[in-house]
Amino acid sequence: MAGHLMAAGGKRFRPLLVLLAAEAGDRPDSHEVITAACVVELTHLASLYHDDVMDEADLRRGAVTAHSRWGNHVAILTGDFLFSKSSELTAELGPDAVRIQAQTFTRLVEGQILETVAPRPGEDPLAHYLDVVAGKTGSLIATSARYGARFGGASREVEEALTAYGEIVGSAFQLSDDILDIASESDESGKTPGTDLREGVPTLPVIMALASGDPADARLHELLGGDLTDDDRHAEVLDLLRKHPAMDQARAYVVAQATEAKQHLTALPEGPVRAALEAFADVVASRTS
Repeated sequence: MAGHLMAAGGKRFRPLLVLLAAEAGDRPDSHEVITAACVVELTHLASLYHDDVMDEADLRRGAVTAHSRWGNHVAILTGDFLFSKSSELTAELGPDAVRIQAQTFTRLVEGQILETVAPRPGEDPLAHYLDVVAGKTGSLIATSARYGARFGGASREVEEALTAYGEIVGSAFQLSDDILDIASESDESGKTPGTDLREGVPTLPVIMALASGDPADARLHELLGGDLTDDDRHAEVLDLLRKHPAMDQARAYVVAQATEAKQHLTALPEGPVRAALEAFADVVASRTS
């Protein structure tokens, strides 16, 4: 069961960033770098098992989710097992790595908790959601960049710059996922389209669409405020969102995030490593799967 999602594929975004950030130092091929890459991927995989239980998702990476195949108990225990293995590996990297991993895990869980509660009265829904994204996604990707820079032998200045870069790129990655959840078909994304919509989970395009005061959006607002477990209502709201200007607004926001992330790369000298990290951010902003 623990290898179920690993075998299903995936982008390996987090370990890739560890390896890429390590190139900013003088020992990018160290054993610690490889171990750190394994740590972040196992942590991510563990969180997916738990996320799919909470979201009641049917598909992940084009495969049937673990809880759909084996039940919630098995899926949760598998996630717990992967978290424990990532912790064992982190211990090999020393006490400071353990501290960073513990702080990251705290942010992951806090982000998940924050997602389950509505914004406070008077709180901006978008700001609330961005806090969720920073915790659930940005935190581990920031740690991926930090681990790569640190164990690759980069300077402290470069490590801090890449950590900031990773936080923003990580959030942009999730926001682009939000767009794909609505815009893509299941054979493109490997997920059931509109899963978050069906579960009533707010995402970037939905929040932006709800902020519209256009009277023509009355039907969309009505649907978004109601039960979307009905297949016909779900299909209708997906169709309306795909045509809505909020989709382009969301895409523009993600591009702006990628641009902001690249500004932190000025701490690195011009060269192939910096160029690769810039391209990495651009791919996040423009990805289609």
